[in-house]
Amino acid sequence: MYQLKLNTSDKTPKYKQIIQSVIADIERNVLKKNEQLPSISELSEEYYLARDTVEKAYRELRERGFITSVQGKGYYVNSGESRKMRILLIFNKLSSYKKLIYYAFLKVLGDKASVDLQIHHYNARLFEEIIDKNLGKYNYYVVMPHFFPEEEKGMAIKILEKIPANELVLLDKDLPDLKHECLSVYQDFERDVSEALESASDLLTKYQRLVLVFPSDGNYPVEIVRGVRYFCVNAHKEFVIKENVEGEILQAQTIYLVVEETDLADLVKKARMSSFEVGKDIGIISFNDTTLKELLGITVITTDFETMGRTAAALLLDKKKIKVKNPFYMIRRETL
Repeated sequence: MYQLKLNTSDKTPKYKQIIQSVIADIERNVLKKNEQLPSISELSEEYYLARDTVEKAYRELRERGFITSVQGKGYYVNSGESRKMRILLIFNKLSSYKKLIYYAFLKVLGDKASVDLQIHHYNARLFEEIIDKNLGKYNYYVVMPHFFPEEEKGMAIKILEKIPANELVLLDKDLPDLKHECLSVYQDFERDVSEALESASDLLTKYQRLVLVFPSDGNYPVEIVRGVRYFCVNAHKEFVIKENVEGEILQAQTIYLVVEETDLADLVKKARMSSFEVGKDIGIISFNDTTLKELLGITVITTDFETMGRTAAALLLDKKKIKVKNPFYMIRRETL
């Protein structure tokens, strides 16, 4: 008789554990195409489960295309070849950059998967609702685990550990504290930022001071601050953090590193109204590239968002559970 993998100490509802067990065994080819599954009565008696619990699990497995039912005969494993992967993509927010990841992800998957998108808005409680509602309904859960402050992050890690390791994918940010060993395509913000700045040392030598415009309420990784500070210490440059550029008096021999687009616009306006020459007296660097920044000649440090989406999708298709650091680099333009 087919052996379910149920964990009595696991708080996951039993019907979801049945679903996860059957799906995992179908994907590992333990359960083969057209193989008959135990009846509802057999599973109920073998594992001391209520009939309603088994019926609910089988109904959902049938709706998702993993099994089929034949009147008077029972339940059978469906053809794995014709079934699409179901993926739940959970972003922290929607932005032009996230759209690049999303469309690149979809393009690589093509017709091999159906993808649903939800947003957690940095809210661990909302994230928990999303997971609890959808656990057991998808083959993979692709999550951007950006949560602030630390108590939200701790709660989010506990929620992520509800997801089976073979179904979890971390995108954009890795979590070393997570017990699961799962697929991850990530940025190493501290290292990426410091190395990108170091790569332009030849252009940065003429500046003595670096101002990071970093809003404390913007839900940005604090590792960015650490990366900039690390570079400044090693490059012997004065390091200053500002919430915004409002009221900022521009100073010569200063690089301004800007995270938000609105601050970039204000800074460019101030620079044009000053007597300083951008790229000579002061420098401007922005986070994440756009077509407009390219047209304006703004120097950027940026991850490759399209590559992130393509890599995650390709690894899912290949069923590889590895960690991949996404490319991050500086694009030199006129403002440096």
